[in-house]
Amino acid sequence: MKLGFLSAIVPELSFEEVIDFASENGFECVELACWPQGKATRRYAGVTHIDMVSLDDSKVSYIRQYASKKGIEISAIGYYPNPLSGDPQERKVAIEHIKECIVGAKKLGVEVVDTFIGKDRLETPERNWEEFLEVWPDIIKLAEENGIKIGIENCPMYFRDEWPAGDNLAGSPRFWREMFKAIPSSSFGLDYDPSHLVWQRMDYIKPIYDFKNKIFHFHIKDAKFYPDKYD
Repeated sequence: MKLGFLSAIVPELSFEEVIDFASENGFECVELACWPQGKATRRYAGVTHIDMVSLDDSKVSYIRQYASKKGIEISAIGYYPNPLSGDPQERKVAIEHIKECIVGAKKLGVEVVDTFIGKDRLETPERNWEEFLEVWPDIIKLAEENGIKIGIENCPMYFRDEWPAGDNLAGSPRFWREMFKAIPSSSFGLDYDPSHLVWQRMDYIKPIYDFKNKIFHFHIKDAKFYPDKYD
């Protein structure tokens, strides 16, 4: 296992500065944030360390050579939108850019694209499941065709404007079982973050064994549960 970080936490740095920082501080890899160019809608979003839309052969060569020269592996391409949003335009942008990330990852020789399943928080679970079945098989098919693995981050996105329903269906092991059953693909797995299970009062160790063949990438954070804050 190689230790790295998600570059969304350093939005002020350029691609080169991210790679330099990783190299100078003993990291072995970086997950590069690759949102579309534009304004961030929330913290850790809207960060573009590689512009996938304008990624041509010369840029691919430069990116790969720069990272290699510094001894840094690009562990994944990271883009965390809401591809099941109730806003048709937001949904369209998210789906199209996830696909851009898949194609771009192949060009860069990166095996994993990390993202969210998404959710329309104003709809029922049943309706969201129908939307999942409509949107995601096509994305996973494109990943298969390009030899890319899709790692689904399991944060339920229960924050501020997203409260209480959240913006990501894939927040629990029960849903992971259902989504992998519905789309049985070796290109469809998890970007596993145990911290989100901790603060949902779920077992964060058991899923590592239950889904050991589906974990393509990890996010790790310090986490502590405060019962009095929940009460």
